[in-house]
Amino acid sequence: MTEFDMPSGLLAERSQGDNSPAMSVGDLASAVKRTVEDRFGRIRVRGEISGWKRHSSGHCYFTLKDDAACIDAVIWRGQAGSLAFRPEDGAEVIATAKMTTYPARSKYQLVVERMELAGEGALMALLERRRKALAAEGLFDAARKRSLPFMPRVIGVITSPTGAVIRDILHRLADRCPTRVIVWPVPVQGDGAAAKIAAAIRGFASYETRPDLLIVARGGGSIEDLWAFNEEEVVRAAAESPIPLISAVGHETDTTLIDHASDLRAPTPTAAAEIAVPVRAELLALLDELSARKRRCLGKRASDARERLALTTGRWPAADTLLGPKRQRLDDTAERLPRGLAARAHKAEALMNLTASRLRPDLLAQKLARASDRLQASAKMLPLVHPDRPLGRGFVRVTAAADGRTLTHAADARAAGRLLLRFGDGEVAATTGEGPPPPPPKVERSPKRPYAPPQPNLFD
Repeated sequence: MTEFDMPSGLLAERSQGDNSPAMSVGDLASAVKRTVEDRFGRIRVRGEISGWKRHSSGHCYFTLKDDAACIDAVIWRGQAGSLAFRPEDGAEVIATAKMTTYPARSKYQLVVERMELAGEGALMALLERRRKALAAEGLFDAARKRSLPFMPRVIGVITSPTGAVIRDILHRLADRCPTRVIVWPVPVQGDGAAAKIAAAIRGFASYETRPDLLIVARGGGSIEDLWAFNEEEVVRAAAESPIPLISAVGHETDTTLIDHASDLRAPTPTAAAEIAVPVRAELLALLDELSARKRRCLGKRASDARERLALTTGRWPAADTLLGPKRQRLDDTAERLPRGLAARAHKAEALMNLTASRLRPDLLAQKLARASDRLQASAKMLPLVHPDRPLGRGFVRVTAAADGRTLTHAADARAAGRLLLRFGDGEVAATTGEGPPPPPPKVERSPKRPYAPPQPNLFD
C-alpha cells in the first residue's frame, strides 16, 4: 500500500521513508514560474490582438488569440513606447516574448519585448480597418474640405529638414512666386514620428505668425516607411486643422490616410508647391493684358462718345438762330427801362402831392375832437348798462353753481339743481329740491375796482 492509498487521518503525519516535506503554495508557484521561464525563455508567437488596453501607468495589457486558443500578454511601458505602430484590436502580429506566470492569480502570460505586424497583408488589413473606422466618423467627408487661398502670404511646411523634399519645395516656390515659408522640422518615419507630425500640425494653428496654408510632405518609400502618416493621431490632427492643408506624402501611386483627411492631396511634394501658389510671371502678364484691355476699352468708349457728340451737335441750330431773338428783346427792354422808371417816379410824386394836401394839422385836430366826444359819451353810459346795476333795486341774478352760467329760464334752473343767487350786497346758495341748500362754493373774486370818472380830452 502506497502513501496515497492510505486513508487520511485527522492530523498530517510523515510516512515512514518520506523525505519530501510539504511545499507551501508560494514555493510551488515559484517553482512553476522558474520552470515555465526556463522552458520558454524567448519565443515568437503569432496571433490576433484582442482587448488592447493601455493603463495609466503606461503598461499595455491585451490577449493574443487564434482559432484554437488565447493567452494573456503584457508590454511594459519601456517597450510600449518603442513600437513602430499603434496596436489595435484585430491586428495580426508576431510578438517576441518570454513566458512567465502571475502567481497571485495562478495564471500564465506573455511578457512581450517586441511586436510587429504579421506581414504586409496584416498591415493592409489594419490600414483598411482604420480607414473605415475614421471614415465612419466623418473625418473624410468632402463637405469638411476647404478651398485653398489663391495667394498665401505665409506657407507652413511640415517635413524633414535634411531631405530633398524641403529643397524641392523651396526651389519650386521661388521659381513660381516667392513666398515666406516657415519650416517645422519633424522625423517622417520611425519611432515617435507620428506624434511629432501631429504636434506640428496643431502647433501651427497657435503659432505667432500663423500660416495661410500648410504642406505636409515626405518623399517616396515602402508602406512601412510611410506608416506614420496612417496613424490615427496624424489623421485626426489633419482633419481638425483650422488652416487649409495639402498632403504630399510619397509618390503619385502612394496613398496614406492623411490624404483622405487633408483638404487637397498632391501627387508629389513638388506638385504641392505648384498647387500652393500661382506663377508670378503669369500673373504679371495677366495684369499687363488686363491693363491693355482697360485702356482699349476706355479709348473705344471715349471715341464713341466723341462721335455721338459730333452727330448730336451737328443737328443743333446755329447759336445766333437760338439767341438772336433773346438778345434783341434784351436790348429793347434795356432801352425802355429808363423811360419806365422816370414815368413811375413822376406818378409817385403827383400822388404824394395830392395826399399831402389832406394832412393839415387843423383837420387832424377836428377829427380827434370828435372822437374824444364820442368816447366821453360812451364812458357816461357804462354805469347805466352794467349787469349788476339792477341788483340794487331788488332784482336777483341767478347763476349755475357748477359753471357760473347766468340762467334766464326756470327749466335751466331746475336742470342745474344747485344755484347761486346774486343780490346787490352779496350771494346766497340755493337748490331747486327739498332740504337745506348746500354751502356756497368758494369763488375767488377779483377785488372791486373803484369807479373812475372818464378821462378828460387831452386835446381841449
